[in-house]
Amino acid sequence: MGSPNLPTIERRAFLGGLVLSLLAAPRATEGQQAGKIPRIGFLFFGSLGPSRELDAFRQGLRELGYTEGQNIVIEYRFASGRAERLPELATELARLKPDVLVTPGTPASLGAKQATSTIPIVFAGVADAVGAGLIANLARPGGNITGLTSISARSCKSRPRHWVLHCNRSRCEDLAGSRMPLSR
Repeated sequence: MGSPNLPTIERRAFLGGLVLSLLAAPRATEGQQAGKIPRIGFLFFGSLGPSRELDAFRQGLRELGYTEGQNIVIEYRFASGRAERLPELATELARLKPDVLVTPGTPASLGAKQATSTIPIVFAGVADAVGAGLIANLARPGGNITGLTSISARSCKSRPRHWVLHCNRSRCEDLAGSRMPLSR
């Protein structure tokens, strides 16, 4: 599920950095208590056990200096391949009030979107975020969701298929080099 334009190690660091930037934003704007350990909710369609998605996520966090249980807390929920469980698990995670929800794949992302409109959601591995109903459109995703999606010919006829980062709150960057830089 890789992209020729973005090596795996860069995706790991990028996703970890994206999640951590979302965790840091409230601290800067709301003056959160110093020393508070960030809390991530991780909603996964698969089962507990080895997975590429989970391993890449953890590796990205480690590369950025975060160690689970020491300076970051991750709450996991696994649907064990049962899509009907995702909305319930997403609601359970939302009740814990994590700083951000991470959702690899479309089914988990849809469950998280149903569960909260206020907690930031970072998705990855979504084939068509517009077609799935996760974001309004590529130019202005809207809401509390951001992440990586691949553009299909159906959703964007004028561009080749590639990985794109869609962000809300005036942040949008095309990882293939288009003219949508992150605002600072």
